[in-house]
Amino acid sequence: MTPPLPRRPRWRSLALLALCLAPLLWPLEHLAERYYRSELAGQNRQTLDLYVANLLGTLHRYEVLPQILGDLPALRTALDAPQVSTNLVNANLLLKDVAAQAGVEVMYLMDTHGKTLAASNWDKQDSFVGRNFSFRPYFSEAMAGRLGRFFGLGTTSAKRGYFFAAAVRDGDTIIGVLVVKVDLDHTESLWGNTPEQLLVTDHNGVVILTSRPQWRFRATRPLTAEERRAIIAIQPYPTRDPQPLSLSSSAWLRQSTAIAETGWNVEILAPRSLINRPVRTVVAVGGATLLVLMLLLGLMMQRRRHYLDRIAFEAKARRELEARVIERTSDLEGLNRRLKQEVLEREHAQQELVRAQDDLVQAGKLSALGTMSASISHELNQPLAAIRSYAENAEILLDHERTSDARGNLKLISELTGRMASIIAHLRAFARRDRHAPESVALQPALDDALALLAKRRRAMEVELIRDLPEATLWVQAGETRLRQVLGNLLANALDALTEKGPPRKLWLSAQTTEQGVNLYIRDNGPGFCMEALGRASEPFYTTKTRTQGLGLGLAICDTLMRAFGGELLFANHKEGGALLTLKLRAGSPGVSLQPSEDRSV
Repeated sequence: MTPPLPRRPRWRSLALLALCLAPLLWPLEHLAERYYRSELAGQNRQTLDLYVANLLGTLHRYEVLPQILGDLPALRTALDAPQVSTNLVNANLLLKDVAAQAGVEVMYLMDTHGKTLAASNWDKQDSFVGRNFSFRPYFSEAMAGRLGRFFGLGTTSAKRGYFFAAAVRDGDTIIGVLVVKVDLDHTESLWGNTPEQLLVTDHNGVVILTSRPQWRFRATRPLTAEERRAIIAIQPYPTRDPQPLSLSSSAWLRQSTAIAETGWNVEILAPRSLINRPVRTVVAVGGATLLVLMLLLGLMMQRRRHYLDRIAFEAKARRELEARVIERTSDLEGLNRRLKQEVLEREHAQQELVRAQDDLVQAGKLSALGTMSASISHELNQPLAAIRSYAENAEILLDHERTSDARGNLKLISELTGRMASIIAHLRAFARRDRHAPESVALQPALDDALALLAKRRRAMEVELIRDLPEATLWVQAGETRLRQVLGNLLANALDALTEKGPPRKLWLSAQTTEQGVNLYIRDNGPGFCMEALGRASEPFYTTKTRTQGLGLGLAICDTLMRAFGGELLFANHKEGGALLTLKLRAGSPGVSLQPSEDRSV
């Protein structure tokens, strides 16, 4: 008999044990809070001391300036004779130069009544010149022979600053007061964007420097009536009634230090979240550790049960695998039979494909034969028309007993028959897809021959020929007969297009040498290409003419021959109207070609 399986562990007991151990997290939280509070206090104390030292260093750097500069002759002269404008000008320039070198915001000189006689900002819109600052406490302290100190908002510039004032003496007599205003805005920018906040309050408990602009000029404690009257009298802030600043003691950890010589109190406020966050992390880590211990204990209790379950599972899986192997063997046998049947069907389909390919090749041969016959009839039309014209002319010349002229016509007929034989041979080679190596051919003579064939038709249509070809011979890579064939076809198509337009009819021929070779441009002032014709002009049997006028093979043959030269034939419409054909040919070597002419190689 199989022994009964052990009972599963009671997870409820494990949960109860975890609840009993959970109170251990409270002393852990308390210890972590004390540790992080101590660490934060030490860091903030160092930061606070560093900031106070920087602030005092800035003030000490400038507090001796008014005492030293009071002995300058230019300032004494301005106080002795303020009615002389040159004395005030010299004093203004001196104060401006000294202020720029010392890096202070402004320096200004006052007489014994508090009126400003000269200032470093005398040329600015917010100049202090002519203003009276006798109400400021630094003036009264300087007139009493002491170093005047004061922090406040400028009544003229509306900028904060710390003022140092010292008396200007003539012997034992005080003849004026020299004031230096220092900009302390940069001390706020030194604090940077940190969670801790800076707070500097004056003797009234009003915030004068802070890293949070919304706290500026707010009172950290209630003001007495005497303090309010003093604020109204000396105007140190932009408001006469500073609003209270309420800071929750539970949200901030505060540390402060006093600056005796200025009467200021500097505080650094750290948000309590800087302590709460790491404390929560420590508690979370402690709780996770406790949870891991509970899980390990549960896993150990489950281990034996899982071991027995695995043995039973493996036995069952073995039996299922044997049954699955038998079933898969049967499926494979059936699949093998189906594959044999598919192989037989594939071989049959392959044989059908071979027969279809043979039929397609035969159809291609018949299509090529039709294309060749249509091409021959198209290309021979022009020479036959010329032969007919020369023969008629020769008959007329013989009637008039102009034997020499008739002999010339017969010679031309002979040349045209030779050209027809060359065209037939080339079309036969084209049908066989033969390839002739390009040779150097002179462009202008080939163009002249093509124009000569069409000269009678052009004169009959009153087409004006405009040539813009260079005098020097242009040599291109082509074939003698094939190039003439291309030019003749393109010029004939241009004349066909001009038949649809009334006079004046014009035909432009121009050539241009490029880095790639030679470009020949053929342009007419006919109707041009339609959008469909631009896209299908080089397709065989595509034509805009009637069936009796053409087969649509001319441009297709020309495009094929141009590509055989290694060139390109482009179709476009000219911006001023009419069609524009561009023949891009590769440059050939000047002189007679060393290769045999294609007329002789066919």
